[in-house]
Amino acid sequence: MDLPILPLAVTMMAGPQFVSSVILVTTPRAVRVSLAFLAGVAVAVAVGVTAMFFVAAAFGGAVGLGSESDRGSAGNVVKYALVGLLVLLALRNWRGRATAEPPKWLGALMDAGPGRAFRTGLLVILLMPSDLIVLLTVGVHLRQTHATPLAALPFWALTVLIAALPLLALLLFHRRAATAMPRVREWMNTHSWLINIAVCVLFVVIILSGA
Repeated sequence: MDLPILPLAVTMMAGPQFVSSVILVTTPRAVRVSLAFLAGVAVAVAVGVTAMFFVAAAFGGAVGLGSESDRGSAGNVVKYALVGLLVLLALRNWRGRATAEPPKWLGALMDAGPGRAFRTGLLVILLMPSDLIVLLTVGVHLRQTHATPLAALPFWALTVLIAALPLLALLLFHRRAATAMPRVREWMNTHSWLINIAVCVLFVVIILSGA
């Protein structure tokens, strides 16, 4: 059980990823499409962690990742480079905040069936730059600690649990959730730039505190 990477699960679902899960619980077939979305997220995280583990293994085999306790190790240098990318992403979101709009595909989710919901769950993980950075960080961490992808199971489970929160809220507090979720959806859509910046800042803090 690899606890140091658990906080990264929060950054995996923050942003359009979590907005997608909120939108899906406001659709007529909320339970079916939400379950399909969760299946897509689960598969994507499992595939992503495994793929990035082998990417880190290939990189480590060429140059050696070193120990996490060695600030100058190649593995930690990779993490610092990722921090730089996140800072640039945060600045980009800040500069474009006045004209920021949610992706058009989010609106299309209102009419999504299980198939589209499943594909969305896959793609919001495997095609999002921020999530690819998270997955690479997890892969590097696993290699530096001589762990296997199985050590990331708690990270995988927590990511899926966070993705499932809107559906769980709907099932547990049906009327209140059905009333609140559209308002949550609208707020997240209009403040997507702020959410993205918060995600970047949180990720930077997590990386630097563990490096």
